[in-house]
Amino acid sequence: MAVALYADYIADVRGLFTQLDRHPELFQTFEVRLELAAAGSVIVYETKRRRGQTDSLYYGRSADGANQKVAQSSAFSAMDRFFALGQFVALTDPVDGAHSGKGAQAAAVNARYPHCAVNFSYRKKGEPVARAMLMVFVGFNDDADADKYVSEAGNGFVLESEQPYRAARLHEWK
Repeated sequence: MAVALYADYIADVRGLFTQLDRHPELFQTFEVRLELAAAGSVIVYETKRRRGQTDSLYYGRSADGANQKVAQSSAFSAMDRFFALGQFVALTDPVDGAHSGKGAQAAAVNARYPHCAVNFSYRKKGEPVARAMLMVFVGFNDDADADKYVSEAGNGFVLESEQPYRAARLHEWK
């Protein structure tokens, strides 16, 4: 099974995410929600700016299900560590059955590997249009780990095989 690898794409997303976290004043509007699941826990980094007002929420959920607020720097650090991994694959939109051929029969993400849902939309100051993306990525230390995951994907995982990816709900930049 041929699968698209996203290390270069994630490097660009990481740079944009770092810029937004460090210099939000460069952006006219933005809405970012990152949900990282790793080692049985979830970290959420959520921030948005509309009409000059910025609202943010950063929290974690441990394996026992208790939510706890975390500092922005802690949430950013967790996301940045994920984005710093060596290789990534993307999940396809299970609703887009024509594209993936598997429809709603997709299996759950393998919890042994960290995965992150990235919902990112923004418009920088001076830019005429906004950009948006919504994808789910699975992260790996290197290409060998990614290859192992892909070989196990025959169990029903629906992985993206080509770039750019656009489906009914999930999409790369548009």
